[in-house]
Amino acid sequence: MADIGFYHLLRTGPDQALPTLLGRTLKAGQRAAVRCGSPERVAALDTALWLTPDPDWLPHGTPASGNADLQPIWITTEDEAPNGARFLFLIDGTDTARLSDYDRVFDLFDGNDDAAVEAARRRWKSAKSAGHALTYWQQTGRGWEKKA
Repeated sequence: MADIGFYHLLRTGPDQALPTLLGRTLKAGQRAAVRCGSPERVAALDTALWLTPDPDWLPHGTPASGNADLQPIWITTEDEAPNGARFLFLIDGTDTARLSDYDRVFDLFDGNDDAAVEAARRRWKSAKSAGHALTYWQQTGRGWEKKA
């Protein structure tokens, strides 16, 4: 069973929240897959990660750059982790049929979008009924706060 964290974004979008979370993932010696909602978002996130100032180095790749097995972070639209990632990041309302393939799943959703919040609630209920361990984090002015 996967540990799934739901990350309620209220102050930034995923392009700003992901670098810190991905940096912690790499620091923990893990690989990550990031699933985006469209090829355009893959390209935009690819650029954003190269330009992020903190952390200043997030080695990653996309299907356009290839060599998935060499990439510590793989950004894709597909439900895959060809880089051997055990951590999965879901953005843009994406989902996975393979929760149990991962040790940790990070579900980042836009808390200012009612439809995105409702979709996250449905994913929460589905994951809970499947027996996964769930946590809920809300973005505040002081950072991430774990909520009950």
